[in-house]
Amino acid sequence: MPLLTHLSSLPFLSRTPFSSSFTASLSLCLRNTKFLLYPSYILKPQPYPLPNPLFVCHVSAGGSKRGLSSMESSSPKVHASLDSVTQDFKNQSLIDDNQNKTKIRLNLEDLNWDHSFVRELPGDPRADNIPREVLHACYTKVSPSAEVENPQLVAWSESVTNLLELDPKEFERPDFPLFFSGASLLVGSLPYAQCYGGHQFGMWAGQLGDGRAITLGEVLNSKSERWELQLKGAGKTPYSRFADGLAVLRSSIREFLCSEAMHSLGIPTTRALCLVTTGKYVTRDMFYDGNAKEEPGAIVCRVAHSFLRFGSYQLPASRGKEDLDIVRALADYAIRHHFPHIENMSKSESLSFTTGDEDHSVVDLTSNKYAAWAVEVAERTASLVASWQGVGFTHGVLNTDNMSILGLTIDYGPFGFLDAFDPSYTPNTTDLPGRRYCFANQPDIGLWNIAQFTSTLQTAQLINDKEANYAMERYGTKFMDEYQAIMTSKLGLPKYNKQLISRLLNNMAVDKVDYTNFFRLLSNIKADPDILVDDLLTPLKAVLLDIGKERKEAWISWVTTYIEELAASGISDEQRKASMDSVNPKYILRNYLCQSAIDAAEQGDFGEVRRLLKVMEQPYDEQPGMEKYARLPPAWAYRPGVCMLSCSS
Repeated sequence: MPLLTHLSSLPFLSRTPFSSSFTASLSLCLRNTKFLLYPSYILKPQPYPLPNPLFVCHVSAGGSKRGLSSMESSSPKVHASLDSVTQDFKNQSLIDDNQNKTKIRLNLEDLNWDHSFVRELPGDPRADNIPREVLHACYTKVSPSAEVENPQLVAWSESVTNLLELDPKEFERPDFPLFFSGASLLVGSLPYAQCYGGHQFGMWAGQLGDGRAITLGEVLNSKSERWELQLKGAGKTPYSRFADGLAVLRSSIREFLCSEAMHSLGIPTTRALCLVTTGKYVTRDMFYDGNAKEEPGAIVCRVAHSFLRFGSYQLPASRGKEDLDIVRALADYAIRHHFPHIENMSKSESLSFTTGDEDHSVVDLTSNKYAAWAVEVAERTASLVASWQGVGFTHGVLNTDNMSILGLTIDYGPFGFLDAFDPSYTPNTTDLPGRRYCFANQPDIGLWNIAQFTSTLQTAQLINDKEANYAMERYGTKFMDEYQAIMTSKLGLPKYNKQLISRLLNNMAVDKVDYTNFFRLLSNIKADPDILVDDLLTPLKAVLLDIGKERKEAWISWVTTYIEELAASGISDEQRKASMDSVNPKYILRNYLCQSAIDAAEQGDFGEVRRLLKVMEQPYDEQPGMEKYARLPPAWAYRPGVCMLSCSS
């Protein structure tokens, strides 16, 4: 079913205001876009077959143009040209930790603070934390206000410490927990809360903002890398509405661990420097059922190049002509500091692309830096969602205020990794029964959110209809390119095999096969066409549990075809296994593992949080002695509060 038809069938679409130009652009963009990911009987509407080519690329050089077929459009030469405008997100958002292990070791007092966000963008004239509407501003200066009593350091990330060039001995300081609970301000910091809006579950929610996150400022390391430090759970801000601005240990452990686990999986993400308890209790109603209870309070220090979101641009654009200049200022700020290759484009790099609309218009990305930026944001988002699908990660709350312009995974609430393969899985009880944000819907929602972002830029007259349309086209193309490449690598195939992968996912869904363990074990299959039928499933017996005769035959049929593909590739079993094990993790942050660490931490034992962090730092390694962290979930893991959570934390 076309994605547009799929979206229009959902209740949220009819309640969302769209301009006529936006609706037309979205319709043109998605007319031929379909995502084949999952079996037809799992979700309604039915699955999406692979898309037709969305565009024909023309590379302008010296006044000449060369038309490319749909097959040629994926050639290295074309991608090299495109990447000169919209560089691969991995080169922008993933940092090699080994390159950051310098000899520089700073004390907290020696951090090199910069405050470009506050310096270059309009701020709130008031500096109080009274909940209110904040107009004509990108932020409010506000200090942490969480009550603290004997705070304790739960855990810290060595990897992020290296990014900041911070001396690990600083974590031994008695006053360290005071600084990172907000009880004492770090020298040189200038705290503020960001103002933004967004769509929540498809409905425009107006002003949202950092309701419990307070940014301390930006730290520049010796490589001139800019890292924002943010305390989540540090107290009320003007954007807290009716909430208390605090966070509990339960949700803070989940965010801290998953931020670092996702990084180690190679997925773009915000990071986490450390986690501290506040020593105070916070009242929370986990399921919104009237059964509130007190939980230990905590604060996690989040780290990212930027915490700008789609909603940062949506809010001023929604407030009329008076605030449209803020949209432009925010765009200029983002490009200047986080997309400098776009700022420095010259006409000599001119690239023009034919769009997929009816008149096949040409879009020249070098003629409008905002259009080039929109395309890169779309492509980074597409790559991010494809990487989630590859490891079975479900975000749970893909509101536009939870979408990073840098293509980072941001705001870890009720997330979950797939255990038994279920495309309709959602880790968010608030998402029931519609399952808007379930695993299989994430590619659709990513595109829907990009549509909101490009519509915002159109409202501010930064891009036109055709440029917005092209950005959305690029999302679809980039997602399918990335997803197909990921699935091909996971199976150790020399090229993408649509039918083989479709049959596999169908089988996995029918038998509720553990997603992570299946792909990890798959590398043990030998490319031997002469293997006995009775032995075909032996490498997979640990995950193919309790299947009857009919299902066994279905799996034998698939494995037989798979072995034929492997044998034809000519790749040795050893080489293929090494390659597959490098992309199929053995260890993922399953919800029950988080819960075990939470249970211990709430009793004052932080050892399991630290052990789990160490295991998740090497997800692709065998790690002898740590095998228990790769086990299937126990029965208790499927109770509410473990496998599924609400947005409350």
